[in-house]
Parts: sequence; C-alpha cells; structure tokens
Amino acid sequence: MARRRSPARLVIALSIAAVLAVFLLYTSIAGGGTPAISPGQLAGHTGTVQLGGVVVGPVTGNAREGGLHFRLRDRKGSTSVRVLYTGSVPDPFRVGREIVVDGSVRESTFVARPGSMVTKCPSKYSAASSKQH
Repeated sequence: MARRRSPARLVIALSIAAVLAVFLLYTSIAGGGTPAISPGQLAGHTGTVQLGGVVVGPVTGNAREGGLHFRLRDRKGSTSVRVLYTGSVPDPFRVGREIVVDGSVRESTFVARPGSMVTKCPSKYSAASSKQH
C-alpha cells in the first residue's frame, strides 16, 4: 500500500523557497551595495564608492611600497581625479586602460582600498571591427 504524502508539507516547502527567492532578489537589487561612479560624479560623495574610469599618466610610485600614483579620467569627458593605490596590480594595468577601484576621497585624492583594482578588458567588438564586410 502506497503511503500518501501530506499536501501541507509541499505548501510549506514552496513557501520557504518563495521567501528565500524574494530575499535574494531584494538583497541583490536594493542591498545597499557600494555605488559605482565616475570621476565626474565623485564630488559630494562621502564614504566608500566604486570608482571607474580610464588611467591617465604618468603612473608613478610602487604599488607595494608607498603606493601607486596616477589619475583616473571619465571615459567620455575631461574630469579626472588623483588616485593612490596599494596592493596587487593586474597585468593589463597601463595608461589608457579602463579600471575600477573601491575607496574614498581623502584630501582631494581618491585613496583606493588595497587589492581592489580590477581592469576592464577592451571589447573585442570595437568600432573598427564592425566596419568589416
């Protein structure tokens, strides 16, 4: 004789799964994460932000001893900010490359959190390649 399962167990399990799904969705959308901004939007921001832009030279210093100094400029625009970064530097880091760092402004310099640098790879679908027949 087959044992009949209670439909209440199924309803409870589905309810718990639905609550967890709503919680995950809420935390991913409105979780109060670090705001991502560009150098032109940096004025007036306090606290930790995620700053993205293009590296402008010259790049001076040493990331492991005293810090790496460079400027970060808006992708489309001329606003830039001085950046001080310590920690590991990704291999593709160089002048002209887009990067993202986490940190905050201290005395008109963006002080990046150590090890937070991420380089953005240039798209393999550039304007030049779209002109091919």
